[in-house]
Amino acid sequence: MKSKKNNSSRRDFIKKGAIASSFFVVPRHVLGGVGFTAPSDQLNLAAIGAGGKGASDIRNASVKGRERVVALCDVDFSGSASSSVKAFPKAKLYADYREMLDKEKDIDAVTISTPDHVHGPAAKYAMERGVHVYVQKPMTHNIREARILTEMARDKKIVTQMGNQGGSNELLGLVQKWVDSDALGKISKVQVWSNRPVWPQGNAMPEPNASLKPKDFNWDLWLGPNEFKPFTPNMHPFNWRGWWDYGTGALGDVGCHLIDIPFRTLNLKYPTAAECSVASIYSEMWNADYHPEGCPPSSFITLKFGATAKSKSPIELTWSDGGIRPSHPDIIPANDDIGGKDSQNGVLIIGEKGIISTNINDSSPLMPKLYLNDGTTEFGPEVEKSDEPEYGHHRKWVDACKAGFKSSEHLGLTSSFDYAGPMTETVLMGNLAIRSYMLRKENSKGKMDFFARKKLLWDGENMRITNLEAANQFVGRTYRKGWEV
Repeated sequence: MKSKKNNSSRRDFIKKGAIASSFFVVPRHVLGGVGFTAPSDQLNLAAIGAGGKGASDIRNASVKGRERVVALCDVDFSGSASSSVKAFPKAKLYADYREMLDKEKDIDAVTISTPDHVHGPAAKYAMERGVHVYVQKPMTHNIREARILTEMARDKKIVTQMGNQGGSNELLGLVQKWVDSDALGKISKVQVWSNRPVWPQGNAMPEPNASLKPKDFNWDLWLGPNEFKPFTPNMHPFNWRGWWDYGTGALGDVGCHLIDIPFRTLNLKYPTAAECSVASIYSEMWNADYHPEGCPPSSFITLKFGATAKSKSPIELTWSDGGIRPSHPDIIPANDDIGGKDSQNGVLIIGEKGIISTNINDSSPLMPKLYLNDGTTEFGPEVEKSDEPEYGHHRKWVDACKAGFKSSEHLGLTSSFDYAGPMTETVLMGNLAIRSYMLRKENSKGKMDFFARKKLLWDGENMRITNLEAANQFVGRTYRKGWEV
């Protein structure tokens, strides 16, 4: 048995970036032959959120057993998290990630696959203890958290990856080639859309009812940074996405996949302005529109960006959800899908010479397509090339953890926080516009008026709306004691 001193040394050794050492690693040909990974050459992995997407995240991070899963954390192991218990029977089980990270000193890296409101607090707690982190999208629940985590990862030399696995899809290289070769000419417009939400959204939150709480479900820990209130039914394990206290709506879900494509290939930075409109659901309390506790049933967002090295002119990016999609461009044949299958989700990158139509970050990727005004077309391959789960997105992070932090770019990573942080901030800027849209104040006649339905000007470096102070309340959030970021 290794001593605690040796365990600590091994963990420190991995953190500082060496993969092998004659002192710690016995040659593979001695221990187990080709394909064998010596125990001292394995990462000690843990999962925060072991069910649902968390189950596949920790499984993929283990790289078919190449790495060691030592601990699992979940608020309810009687649900889908039970599959992770079966897959990793030697892992210790915890309900509170803080207890797990404080007790299990040998954890090298952790996957975080919780509802959105816990991403930031959990990642910060892990990074403060020198633990590398893989965080599901969106990286955080709000813009302020994304900035804090990005800077912390860089300062503490933490190897990070956000779970927008499409960023590792090899077909992105084809889109990048078309952009870099100036095939489209000047690009000034991008359209992104989704059929989400596919969960309840737009109405008041269900009333709390403690009598309906499942016996094995730890509601208090599930609430995490939120103010305590009695158990609310129909939130866990999925419908939380539609409520601002816990989720980030369609933008935080599939938006992190789709907006990633233009953000990455056009080298976009912080947006300079945002505005929105939303679908209305009649509410007697509000007289119009949707209930402000939750995301609207559909929305239309416009984000403005300045010119970059990849996009020589300013870019206007529009986002629509709730099944609202842009008009079919004339240069794309009427019977062709735009974006993805049945045109339900997609991206159009529009230039003066033509259009790129794609949806390569979907779970069933459609090949990227280039349509030029002169009738020329170029289509990508029919099938994706990678035979690894989720394009090797998790394995790349694990390999980078072993190689160590290297300035702002990690070995093989496609969505480290240096990239994912600003991209997440951009996605969440759309939500800031939506939440501001519902702000009201009393007028001189004693009636409540909406006053924030305007174009919001954004100072990205300083994280501030410069023309509407009230909107800045949505840059961050308040936290329950013990869960702060």
